[in-house]
Amino acid sequence: MTTKRLAKLTTTDTPASGKDAINAALELFHRRWTLRILWELRGEDASLTFRALQVACGDLSASVLNQRLTELRQALLVEHDAGSGYRLAPQGRSLLVAIEPLLQWAPRWARELQKAA
Repeated sequence: MTTKRLAKLTTTDTPASGKDAINAALELFHRRWTLRILWELRGEDASLTFRALQVACGDLSASVLNQRLTELRQALLVEHDAGSGYRLAPQGRSLLVAIEPLLQWAPRWARELQKAA
């Protein structure tokens, strides 16, 4: 479970190894809807209420969205302000920079798939 792996990273006395960190990140990103939530919060000044985020993600269930937002807040990727809603935290913004190559790669890949079809 992601929460246990994240807790292990934050409570141990020894620095997290690269292997521990990447395993925790992959486990978090593997969970359904996690990357979609982060994607919907990507705007420069994006801040979405719970309901607006739920709609943006294709009306996923409130319980799943709540669970994922809790995990993303624990992972320091998302912040919540009762007045304005959910937004990417600084670590979440740095994640967008890290996945920029994927954003450039995906359209080329999609074109290749279309050509092959």
